[in-house]
Amino acid sequence: MKPAPLLTLRDVRHGFGTGSAHKQVLHGIDMDLYPGEIVILTGPSGSGKTTLLTLGGALRTVQAGQVSAFGFELAGASPSTQLEVRRRIGFIFQQPNLLESLTAAQNVQLALAWKGPVPPQEARRLALDQLRAVGLGDFAERQPSQLSGGQRQRVAIARALVVQPKLILADEPTSALDRTTGREIVDLLQHLARREQCAILLVTHDHRILDIADRHLALEDGRLVSLAREASLQTHQVLDGLARASRAKDLTREIASLDEPQLFQFLAESTEELAQLGRGIDAARQHLATSLLDRLLVAATVKAGQWLEAERVTLFLVDQPARKLRSRVAQTDGLGMLSIEVSLDAGIAGHVARHGEILNLSDAYTSPLFNPEVDQRTGYRTRSVLCVPLRDETHRVFAVAQALNKQGGAAFSTEDADRFQTLLHPLGRLLRQVLETEKTLHPISSTPTSK
Repeated sequence: MKPAPLLTLRDVRHGFGTGSAHKQVLHGIDMDLYPGEIVILTGPSGSGKTTLLTLGGALRTVQAGQVSAFGFELAGASPSTQLEVRRRIGFIFQQPNLLESLTAAQNVQLALAWKGPVPPQEARRLALDQLRAVGLGDFAERQPSQLSGGQRQRVAIARALVVQPKLILADEPTSALDRTTGREIVDLLQHLARREQCAILLVTHDHRILDIADRHLALEDGRLVSLAREASLQTHQVLDGLARASRAKDLTREIASLDEPQLFQFLAESTEELAQLGRGIDAARQHLATSLLDRLLVAATVKAGQWLEAERVTLFLVDQPARKLRSRVAQTDGLGMLSIEVSLDAGIAGHVARHGEILNLSDAYTSPLFNPEVDQRTGYRTRSVLCVPLRDETHRVFAVAQALNKQGGAAFSTEDADRFQTLLHPLGRLLRQVLETEKTLHPISSTPTSK
């Protein structure tokens, strides 16, 4: 059973100003944020990212729609309800907003006082532990004026984390940090999300940290759009800027003083540079497409497991030349992934790949086909198994899907098997598209096929 969302927005609309000066910033936003999930929100300046963040954190009055945090409805909420919600959230903003008269440790301790009474010695211990966690253990007694911009931001992050929040709302948390420190901070946030089942909504323009997200959302003109559309718009803006920087009259001025050999050299070099740019754009486009398709494949597989009420769903690719099945999506605890490789000539999945038939087993350990090696290696206990082949356009089995452990301990039903097959038709097309895109990107690679 999927846990209830910690933060929910339904048809949220928000604007600023009145009369002719009114500007609508958010238009009908719908969003859920679940425990243990990191959602990254991107979009151009002025698209409404910070407004959405402050509405979710009870820092701004809800004008229209519904906003619910921890089960509290914030539209029309009393000041005491808003305060209760804020106490459960860790806020990280672009500006550290530290009190200059306090030390780093005292700034962090202040958040504990906001949450409720904590003995002074315990508050100091917790503050020092959190400062060490963000790499500032030796700076606890320094005042903000004695810290660099990146250090001040790390103090602000420690202040947000010290209250052990179940929801973190972060607005550009790495904007003032160098690459290494920024990575350390987001890794810390990711670890917190997994360990404490804390939900994180993170607004960023830092494309170096996009990989930590379980989901990406993008705002454009106050509306949620796909990440692919946002990336396309950004690419268009970059290319438009390059085109405008290379106007004909500027190029004419640049080559006016060149003699014939210099002109020939200039044209040759410019042609090669433009060819390199084209190759780079093609590669970037293919990388983006592969990444988005792969994330979609994982998300769709997880969703299939939820519909079947299965603990996990695994997708194996058939590698006939190597006589192997290699996992493409193999869930572990949470949304993590395993890498599994098994023989095509043995086991339940191997049998399904070879014979192209569905297997539905109520107890895998009673089947002579079952190989417990993966269970022994991972510590998992397989019980019920529903294993289905995926076929390509020529009806050859190119992949195998396995649903493991029906929730509640029951076996998968005939209806489950029928529904799984129905779900696997679009999932199979998506998987083939992922493989084709990768083949285009890496034409020499040995992507497993069913040939």
